[in-house]
This record gives sequence, C-alpha cells and structure tokens, in this order.
Amino acid sequence: MSAEFTLRAGGYTAVVTARAAALRVLRFDGRDLVVPFPGGGPIPDYRGIIAAPWPNRIADGKYTFDGVTHQLPVNEPERGTSLHGLAFPLDWTPKEHDAGSVTLTCTVGATAGYPFVLELEARYVLDDAGLHTTVAARNAADTVAPYGVCPHPYLVAGSSPLDEWVLEVPAETFLEVTPDRLLPLSLAPVEGHAFDFRTARAIGSTEIDHAFTDVTFDGGLARLSLRDPGGTGVGMSWDESCTWLQLHTADKPAPLPNRLGLAVEPMTCPPDAFNSGTDLIRLEPGATHEASWSIYAL
Repeated sequence: MSAEFTLRAGGYTAVVTARAAALRVLRFDGRDLVVPFPGGGPIPDYRGIIAAPWPNRIADGKYTFDGVTHQLPVNEPERGTSLHGLAFPLDWTPKEHDAGSVTLTCTVGATAGYPFVLELEARYVLDDAGLHTTVAARNAADTVAPYGVCPHPYLVAGSSPLDEWVLEVPAETFLEVTPDRLLPLSLAPVEGHAFDFRTARAIGSTEIDHAFTDVTFDGGLARLSLRDPGGTGVGMSWDESCTWLQLHTADKPAPLPNRLGLAVEPMTCPPDAFNSGTDLIRLEPGATHEASWSIYAL
C-alpha cells in the first residue's frame, strides 16, 4: 500500500498519496472540492495525479527530438497514444511533511522512449486560502530534455449534477481534435461555440475533452470558477507557466459513473507537443522549471 499524507488548515483537509504524488482528497468544511478516490488501491481515471514529463497524449507514443526518434510505451491502446507521462505509476519519496504541507520527489528516466533524466519535486501547501501546489523539474542529465507538466484534479462544485454547475473559463481559443483519438487538428475561437464560457453559464449537456488557450492572466494568475446552484463552489488558479488548459466533463458510458466532476488541468503545453513542438519546454542540463496552481472553496 502506498503511503499517504494528510494536511489540515482552516476548514480544509487534503490527502496526498506517494503514488503519483496524487491529490486523493480535498475537502472544505466537510464537502468535497475534488472527486476523491479510495486509498490503498489503483488511482481511477488519473484522478489528482501529476502528469509529467508530458501532459495529455503523444500520438502513437512516437516523437522526434533534436533529430532523434523515440518510441514510448503505448498506455492508451484504444487510442494508440502514450498518455499523461511517466511519473504517475511511481511511488514518490517524501522529503518534508508537517501539518500543513508535504514535499515529494521522484526521478523520471532514463527509460524506453525517454532517454533523459529529470528530478521532479511536488510541494503541496494547505492554508486558509486553499491548497497550493508547485511542481519543479530539474534536468539531471547532460543533454537537453523535452518537458511538460499538468495536474489532473476533477473539481466538484457541489451536490447538484454537473450539468447544472456554472462554469467560467478565461480562455479565448480551443483546440479542435479528432473524435476518435482526441489528437490535435487546429485552433478555433470559442466565440459562438458551445465551449464559450468566458461569461459564467451552466455547462448543460455539453461534452468537453479539449484543450483551451489564449488564457487571460490577471496579476500573473488565471482563474476558473465552478459554482453549484445550491450556493457552493470551487475555484482554481494557475500561473503563467501554464498557457494551456485541458477541460474534461468526465463522460462515461453506462454503467460507469458519468460526469462525476470536471477535470481542470492547467498545462504548460498542448496535447502531442512532443511532436508539434508547440510551447514544449526545452530543459537545459542543470536547469529547473516550475509551475504552480491552487484549488480553493468558493
């Protein structure tokens, strides 16, 4: 059984697991702000994980970086992609832990398809304003490494169905994808589209599993809000390291539990960035990259 770490501050409680440095539980005054998962077993639907060294998908698990072609294991066989990086199956090592914070580390690579070495550190800090996370990646090898990262929480606004939750997203553009494999096609404006949530409105029956960009940052932070008509809500903010945002309404075919929460994933790069190169981080030897985000009650 993977170790886990409980944090408490104000009215908040968080539980972080060593496996995947995943956020298993986040509650405020007893209500869930994320879709939880049971301890001691597998992590369903990548809930709460840190996706690194790439977020989302790489088509066919194959990419070319600096003239060398690499083949990753395909872990999403139904779509023929490599999904959510290499850090999520790992048990991260605790570095520091106290009542309100925990820092976990792991090393990714060198491994099949990723002959680079990254030292990752995830720090969770809980205070009266919510849960704040920073992920740092240091290139521990002597060659440049391709890199991207995102969190994978499923936010919960309240007890009403997801269709009734009111969403506000400060993004002007979304990435059209293939319907079968969810691989990038082209950028399109949200203006006049079902994905336009620049003004807060109910999600309704809209199904989303897309990346958004042209995000508005105010004072260095972008802010998303998700509110239940009953009066509760949850918010997420992130810094300018993440210029992309994946949203997913967690649609599942019967008899699986459907639309339990809204996946909100601030990303440093879009899907398949190892192939497109779009906003892909080239991490120089010895260099460190940081990305930060927060989740809080509304």
